[in-house]
Amino acid sequence: MDHLDHPSFEVWEERRRWVENLAEPENAWGGYLISEQAAALSADVQSAFCAGAWAAVIVLAAAVVDAQLREDGHPGFKGNAKQLIDTVGCDGRFHALRKRRNALIHVDPDQPAITVDQQWTDRITLEHEAREAATLMFETFYQSPLV
Repeated sequence: MDHLDHPSFEVWEERRRWVENLAEPENAWGGYLISEQAAALSADVQSAFCAGAWAAVIVLAAAVVDAQLREDGHPGFKGNAKQLIDTVGCDGRFHALRKRRNALIHVDPDQPAITVDQQWTDRITLEHEAREAATLMFETFYQSPLV
């Protein structure tokens, strides 16, 4: 399986640059409040992304979004992730990420969220989902400007 092999140096670097471009967008000037936990987990998102561990990127990026919204968006919020996303006023893409993450970690034996076959044959779709998840993760960082 190509996703179990080390990506080439060139592929790793292309992926690393892609994430770094998200992390430092041209229009994000000033300072931002970033959750300690979200920042720490985002490093693992980048590593998983560079390695091509697409499902892991989706799960971890959703965890980062939750941490960021809870710690710096609405400290002390006691509701679930759906309620938090609604309270913050994020668009529907955040709910789609939440639902995808839930499907990946809460097993439904009748309808698996991911299969071994998909890991072999649908890498492009999984990568697209991972890119969207990483994009949303960084969008949450830039929702709390200090200036």
